Amino acid sequence: MGDELPAAIEYVRTTATFDQDDHPGGLRRAHRVAAGVWARLDVHTGALVFVFEDEPDERIEVAAGSSIVIPPQRLHHVEVVGPVTFSIDFHRERDRPLPADGAESSGLAND
Repeated sequence: MGDELPAAIEYVRTTATFDQDDHPGGLRRAHRVAAGVWARLDVHTGALVFVFEDEPDERIEVAAGSSIVIPPQRLHHVEVVGPVTFSIDFHRERDRPLPADGAESSGLAND
């Protein structure tokens, strides 16, 4: 999967920049982006491993300057394997209501 978002969506927001020590713990467990919401994880420095739960044997390394698009409701998680900085852009399908900050993904939980 690459870094191309569908054309018929609109930007909602970008998270803070996270790093290997400071990121929501929910990102490391299986979680999903909300219905009607697309995400793009952008890695700024370092690298991390991205895994779609329905393809657990396909571990995708996302390195600095790269991104990965995450479709609505597809279970996934990230593995922080070393120094990294990254952020997540959220976009919504135009006919969907605007999600509240933090409600775009179940992975933004900090527990």
